[in-house]
Amino acid sequence: MFKRVTMIAWLVGLVAFAQSMSAIADDTPIRLAGRLTKITGKTLTITTDNGTATAITCNDATKLGRDGVQSAVKLTDLKVGQPVRAYYTKPENIAIAVFIEASRERPKQPAGVKLLRDLQYVEGGHERNRLDLYLPEKAEGRLPLVVWIHGGAWAMGSKEGCPAVPLTTKGYAVASINYRLSQHAIFPAQIEDCKAAIRWLRANAAKYHLDADHIGVWGSSAGGHLVAMLGTTGDVKELEGKGGNLDQSSRVQCVVDWFGPSDLPMGGSHDDPSSPESRLIGGPVLENKEKARKASPLTYVSKDSAPFLIMHGDQDNVVPPGQSDVLAKALKKAGVEVTLVVVKGNGHGGPGFNSPENRKLIEDFFAKHLRTEKP
Repeated sequence: MFKRVTMIAWLVGLVAFAQSMSAIADDTPIRLAGRLTKITGKTLTITTDNGTATAITCNDATKLGRDGVQSAVKLTDLKVGQPVRAYYTKPENIAIAVFIEASRERPKQPAGVKLLRDLQYVEGGHERNRLDLYLPEKAEGRLPLVVWIHGGAWAMGSKEGCPAVPLTTKGYAVASINYRLSQHAIFPAQIEDCKAAIRWLRANAAKYHLDADHIGVWGSSAGGHLVAMLGTTGDVKELEGKGGNLDQSSRVQCVVDWFGPSDLPMGGSHDDPSSPESRLIGGPVLENKEKARKASPLTYVSKDSAPFLIMHGDQDNVVPPGQSDVLAKALKKAGVEVTLVVVKGNGHGGPGFNSPENRKLIEDFFAKHLRTEKP
């Protein structure tokens, strides 16, 4: 079984493929994971672990990083043997998206950090209701907590490869969660799971030496959308769900939002009936605008929203940069602390998000809002 890394935000980032989907008889995406065994022009042959080979047609691919961001890759730069994950439609085997995994290996955790894996945060819940908890072994007192929420178009992705883990060396506990995907349940299941995880962590704060009063969240792409929802819906009871520990609050103290959507529908291929957004809400977004509105963080912005640090690449052709701009403006208008960082020359992720300057911005932001004493 693959060790997953944090996934890209949308299945329809490749506009040409999205436009062709209306001509395909069965537009249900088929997941394929294995290794590249042949590359012929725009045809990639992917062979699974059981030896089944499938040829698909695509234009380009996306490299997935362990740090939660991704970058475009030309087909001419691919190599036989690389681990790959693809989503395609029949009968023509046209790729919707192709992802080159950085590695199948789980990234090494820092020395002196204890990992508690696959903790169940909803009793008797879905198999995806699990989280990993990273704890410094020699920490004293209650630990402020940062919760990472992965991306993946609400349809894929994993808690593996959490880019927040290095914060454990700064005196934080870090949790990385899985949640139900859109093929398991439609919205609001995803935010209900995220809120259930926050409540579970608060309910078990004493057991794991966590500071229940200082919880921050961080996510990329679809995960950015979900952390933005957490940051704006602290008192929205209708989104709490029935995931247990309802005596606990799901409110968070701060949000780091990496290129998440904030206002559905977004236009273009995102409005396609088979887009990730449409699959998220259970129907075409243009025909279900009220459902789309309820799934939009922008809808819930108020003076009680948590402080935000938003980062978005100016070359992002998947989630338009305007999605972060409109959210930042709404937060500012409501009197909420917000900083919008435009990462120049980067797209839907990229190395600029993990530059020393931007990592320091993130660390300083969490320190300001989560630490009772400065390190």
